[in-house]
Amino acid sequence: MPVKMVLNSNAPPGTVPVKVYTEDVENAALQQLKNIAQLPIIHSHVAAMPDVHMGIGATVGSVIPTVGAIIPAAVGVDIGCGMNAVRTSLHANQLPDNLKPLREAIERRVPVGFARHKRISAREAAAQKLAAGADMLFAKHPQLLKKLRNPQETWVTQVGTLGGGNHFIEICLDEHNRVWVMLHSGSRGIGNAIGQHFIQLAKRDMEGHMHNLPDRDLAYFSEGNAHFDDYIEAVHWAQEYARVNRQEMMKLVVGVLQQQLPPFTLESEAINCHHNYVVREQHFGRDVFVTRKGAISAQKDQLGIIPGSMGARSYIVRGLGNAESFCSCAHGAGRRMSRTAARKRFTRNDLEAQTRGVQCRKDKGVIDEIPAAYKDIDQVMENQRDLVDVVHTLKQVICIKG
Repeated sequence: MPVKMVLNSNAPPGTVPVKVYTEDVENAALQQLKNIAQLPIIHSHVAAMPDVHMGIGATVGSVIPTVGAIIPAAVGVDIGCGMNAVRTSLHANQLPDNLKPLREAIERRVPVGFARHKRISAREAAAQKLAAGADMLFAKHPQLLKKLRNPQETWVTQVGTLGGGNHFIEICLDEHNRVWVMLHSGSRGIGNAIGQHFIQLAKRDMEGHMHNLPDRDLAYFSEGNAHFDDYIEAVHWAQEYARVNRQEMMKLVVGVLQQQLPPFTLESEAINCHHNYVVREQHFGRDVFVTRKGAISAQKDQLGIIPGSMGARSYIVRGLGNAESFCSCAHGAGRRMSRTAARKRFTRNDLEAQTRGVQCRKDKGVIDEIPAAYKDIDQVMENQRDLVDVVHTLKQVICIKG
């Protein structure tokens, strides 16, 4: 479907339009989009994906092109959060009838929630790729040392860990009953520390200009600012950390499957895509910084992953390179209600009913992740037919959350 609504179509000078790919968006998110559109650093327009919903400062599901500036809070604190998926040669009939032991084996191998690996040596190979950047970060920004307990140890032992919230590991079946491994995680504690540190620096730097901002969380660094280059270095390192974290986690999950299931091969190259990140691209005649906050890149023929909620379908997609969306698409179903509201409204029985057929936690600790707390993923996909083609449709049989 084409753009569903355009905000600020008759906007005064200095305010850009907002092109929205859905009509299902709450007023608070609409106001956030209008706030972003007022910033003098925005190029051309702001795009809002079909899974758009309210975030902190910047709207989740938004694509924000900026000229000579970056908004740290738009990138967020889970820098580089994203997806990884790979198809195996296994078929559904090669999975055991009882999937609980397989789920528990994965949970023993991959730390979830606040847990991390116990030994630094176990993660050294993956961490070596990141060590020089970590040393530079801690040397330049000793404040980060105060935000992490045992920081040198923490960032290493969290490589290959899941975290909590909406992060997950899933075993899925596609339309041909082939087995896929799919997972969702980000830059863990170190990414959070980096994000918080630079968000506060941006606010401090703009203290004399806050009256010009529609929201304090939209404070930004401009090129030439003392902290701009430092943020670029730090955010790129955190994005690489997130990618390596998912890559390492995928190795661990595949290793468990190799121990527990019949021999198999990996039949596709792993898809690894960020959906909370910033990158330099060219759009509408300008070199810009594109911040995708809850959106993935959908360049022409680029493969991506759009997960539904636990119990719903997920999709492997191919980008169509739609210019109006800044070659982007939705990153998932998008929350329909807050975690607090979901906990108040739904019960464990509701969770069990909505995740029937999926081997997963069904306790009160994950009620806020119940499918009904999210938008309908099929409607999200319908609203972005101009942005992506569906390559594979996946349905999870195991879902692991922190």
